[in-house]
Amino acid sequence: MAERRAGAILLLAACLLLSWSGRLVPVAEAVWLTIPSSGTKCVSEEIQSNVVVLADYYIVDDEHAHLHTATISSRVTSPYGNNLHHNENVTHGQFAFTTSEAGNYLACFWIGGEHQEGAGLTIGLDWKIGIAAKDWESVAKKEKIQGVELELLKLEGAVQAIRDNLIYLKNR
Repeated sequence: MAERRAGAILLLAACLLLSWSGRLVPVAEAVWLTIPSSGTKCVSEEIQSNVVVLADYYIVDDEHAHLHTATISSRVTSPYGNNLHHNENVTHGQFAFTTSEAGNYLACFWIGGEHQEGAGLTIGLDWKIGIAAKDWESVAKKEKIQGVELELLKLEGAVQAIRDNLIYLKNR
């Protein structure tokens, strides 16, 4: 029994390592973007349908910290052009949604409000998709689990995400 369980754990760990190297599991990505003073900076991600997406964005530019007027605006659209999030003239924001169709989801940012002409602005974007967006602390409290058992549950979720992605790629 113990050998069988150890074998299952090794199999799950191997699948997880393979998925990280091949990007089969949706993961969290954090990036910094420099937004030009006039214009828009966009990022896109191809996402399957019925996937949870969470993101936080914020101004990280120290040069503009003294300027209370430095703000950003954002818009997130689905592959068919539906607006999922729109926010104007803020220093930070969040968006969350569950995808309804597969395809490229686009998040665009531009400088809002008054700003110095010619000076760009740097923002941080923490973008979480799928299994990375799951709140594992809440799961642990609800299921009353901790330690190795919680890690196994995370691995099980990652393996399920790999399976779902492989099925998606096969059908595609």
